[in-house]
Amino acid sequence: MARSTLLPHWPAVTTGRLTRALIAAAIVTALGWSGVLFAANQSVQGAKKEEGGFDGDAPTAILTEASSGAVLFEKNADELRAPSSMMKLMTAEVVFHAIKEGDIKLTDEYRVSENAWRRGGAPAGGSTMFAAIHSKIAVDDLLHGAIIQSGNDACIVLAEAMAGNERTFAETMMTKRAREIGLPRSTFANSNGLPDPGNKMSVRELAILARHIILTYPEFYKLFGEKEFTWNKIRQPNRNPLLNSLEGADGLKTGYTKEGGYGMVGSAVQNGIRLIVAINGLEDPEDRATEAKKMLEWGFRNFEVRTVFAENQTIGYAKVFGGDTRSVALASHEPVKVMVQKNGNDKLIARVVYSGPVRAPFEAGQKVGVVKVWRGAHVAVETPVYAAESVGRGSTVRRAFDGVTELAIGLFRAGAEKL
Repeated sequence: MARSTLLPHWPAVTTGRLTRALIAAAIVTALGWSGVLFAANQSVQGAKKEEGGFDGDAPTAILTEASSGAVLFEKNADELRAPSSMMKLMTAEVVFHAIKEGDIKLTDEYRVSENAWRRGGAPAGGSTMFAAIHSKIAVDDLLHGAIIQSGNDACIVLAEAMAGNERTFAETMMTKRAREIGLPRSTFANSNGLPDPGNKMSVRELAILARHIILTYPEFYKLFGEKEFTWNKIRQPNRNPLLNSLEGADGLKTGYTKEGGYGMVGSAVQNGIRLIVAINGLEDPEDRATEAKKMLEWGFRNFEVRTVFAENQTIGYAKVFGGDTRSVALASHEPVKVMVQKNGNDKLIARVVYSGPVRAPFEAGQKVGVVKVWRGAHVAVETPVYAAESVGRGSTVRRAFDGVTELAIGLFRAGAEKL
């Protein structure tokens, strides 16, 4: 059964019986913290300004730390809106994945159909790489056109070549990859974000997508930081205003439609920390640029990385079933770090969560569960924990006793659920 153990010794609402108590005050000691641990609430508005939170104007916004995915600020982050050209990130991911899997190559050449030229090229009047009708363009150049110049034509050419037509590419390939990388709610009707009721994404899922691209495809992510690209003798600058206005900015994508408003997914690195911002729904492109920059600067100015548990440090213990010991120490194979506010006002709570008791015998290094650290309403970090030592099979008496104990617990739980 699932078990959740609070760190340190505070009562916790769990999905199973609390296990043996874990290391007392470990997080407070590790952080040198003066704050208090509280249960997380479900607010999606972020901390108030007077509490050290961000004061922003974007209708929907989120700021995350890239290495852990920790949320530093969010506002209406799950509201589905038209993602506009930011949806091109999903098209790019599908292409990156196909290249990585060996299904296509950067040198493959795709033909520019009349449909791609009319709907996404120069005649359409939107963002375009100016691909010539019936010409053949290498995948590498199409990616440059889609990412740097936000070319609608480049996206359509890629979609038609890879799936036969754009609708199939959006509804099958884009949707399939979105679900595989953890975007359960995003929907796609085309490859480029041009107005369609079927195009919906939240800023949370845009930020998750951006993080996935950054961490999974570092060789391709460099494209997002290139400041210009020339195709068909037409040189166009990258549309991302952060590249020239914020230190360390190197991506990702802007977007605008009348339905969705002005939005942006941006990322920057300062002092070894990468942050990702996603905003949408603003009424002015200047406000979009200002808001994204202001949010990133606030994050870099107010947060820092602290180590909660060292590599291979015992974090806690899991109950063992049928073993030669009653419990086993748990540890992480890497340091457990969390982004915290420099002013020390964060309210933290941590739990080890595992399915147990863990049935013996098992070897050291077996994954047992995860340690989760919340900062306010948000999971700041989630890291696997492993058995720190091997546990052998217990005696017949021990196995019988553990069996009777678990049976009694199960019967008690079943009776309690009927009340």
